[in-house]
Amino acid sequence: MTSKPVVPRAKARADVEHAVDYYLREAGPEIAVGFIDALELAYALIGNNPASGSPRWAHDLNLPGLRSVRLKGFPWLLFYIEAEACVDVWRVLHAKRDMPAWMNDDS
Repeated sequence: MTSKPVVPRAKARADVEHAVDYYLREAGPEIAVGFIDALELAYALIGNNPASGSPRWAHDLNLPGLRSVRLKGFPWLLFYIEAEACVDVWRVLHAKRDMPAWMNDDS
């Protein structure tokens, strides 16, 4: 099986920037780099095996094909859908957020 490119949407990139800024400010550069490392591991996982994520939120949010993986060592969930040519990353959200509201957030 060939790996698919992982393509984060603008909202997902903004989510990551927010998380990194938070960790830099509140926990220091070592933790921020750890977050980036965990994100890269999650990207590698879903790029190599897109079906590995949980479909739980697809049912809860009525978004067929939506999957999520948790970032190792961090309370963040990466939401994505496997497309034909890539893995489309929709959001990277803190696990304690109101997922339906944040997934539909247009701001």
